[in-house]
Amino acid sequence: MAGSGASPNVAVIGAGIVGTCVAYTLARCGAQVTLIDRDEPGQGASFGNSGAISPGSVAPLAMPGVVKTVPGMLADAESPLFLPPGYLPRALPWLMAFVASSSPERVAQSGVKLADLHRGAIAAHEAMTREVGVPELFMRRGHLHLYPDAAALAKDAGGWRMRREHGYEFTELDRAGILDLEPGVGPRYTIGVYMADHATILHPFRYVQAIARAFAAQGGEVVRGEVRALAPQDNCWRLQLADGERSFDHAVVAGGAWSRALLDPLGIHLKLETQRGYHVQFSGGGQAVSRTVVLADRKVFVTPMEEGLRVGGTVEIAGLKRAPDMRRAALLERFARETFAGLGHLPARPWMGHRPCMPDSVPVVGPAPGMRGLWLAVGHGHLGLTDSINTGARIASQLLGAAV
Repeated sequence: MAGSGASPNVAVIGAGIVGTCVAYTLARCGAQVTLIDRDEPGQGASFGNSGAISPGSVAPLAMPGVVKTVPGMLADAESPLFLPPGYLPRALPWLMAFVASSSPERVAQSGVKLADLHRGAIAAHEAMTREVGVPELFMRRGHLHLYPDAAALAKDAGGWRMRREHGYEFTELDRAGILDLEPGVGPRYTIGVYMADHATILHPFRYVQAIARAFAAQGGEVVRGEVRALAPQDNCWRLQLADGERSFDHAVVAGGAWSRALLDPLGIHLKLETQRGYHVQFSGGGQAVSRTVVLADRKVFVTPMEEGLRVGGTVEIAGLKRAPDMRRAALLERFARETFAGLGHLPARPWMGHRPCMPDSVPVVGPAPGMRGLWLAVGHGHLGLTDSINTGARIASQLLGAAV
């Protein structure tokens, strides 16, 4: 039965890093919260996260001039952005919205919204790791972005200009400066841009699990099951699960790339697409870098994780049903072995996950229009980890009317 009074009964659908932080924050603020996912917390896209806490990422993926890159997405299997030709008809509405989002005015608006949601993220995650008992997972050693030459850096000039406009500091490095920070970087990269204040989570899955345990310890309920449908009924929200129905005062949809299956039947049609991301996890090799390193020309993140070196990246627009194309993971492995010495003998495991992305890169966080008691926390794309705690605070403050 639904609750009433000062302690609302809330269902959070989706136990990735975003949904888990929403559930944790609501419970800490006094709500009765049930966190529901078909898998255990953190088992989806959060499992393969590259761990970057990156509040400086204020530039959306759709930047001015992006329309010129779309043909290359179809033609170049090694492109950081790749669209299998067979998926083009399904992807076309999203791609049209993506291109429309790349006008200078829209990009500036997206940057303001992203900066607002990112604000204070690093301090929030440092505090959260302590609060849930895993302070060793937080590493603040900055992010180092690498470019082969000045021409490659110039292609990203708009993004770096936006960072500076929003108050993020960075330092440009020559080859010697790169080697002072990361001696293992190969000769391909001659220019670096260093953001000294950025941070990394060294085991994203273990982080989500720790937050979920802390949520349960403060009275939250974790349910493993698939929510097949939700519908309003008598001022409540009725959730249909495999083993029956449950009703709640409020429902928060944080189901990542699968959220549309619940929202479309309600007439809420988000322009949400999965940007499939890959990683390879080396068994060892974590000493190859000492911080998050971004191979910027290839849009690849290289991170020293607890379990070894993780190399993640690429954006593949190919939907939820298509089988993983592990050639994308093989590219990441090749780039890593070409760039860093000492990886040749190490085995690497491939992985693919679904990032839920909006055309303008701005997630939808807040009440669903015209749907009392329904809340949205979807579309975080590459920044789910960065924005998870602030998303939880935003939902909690609006739903409960309390300062967080």
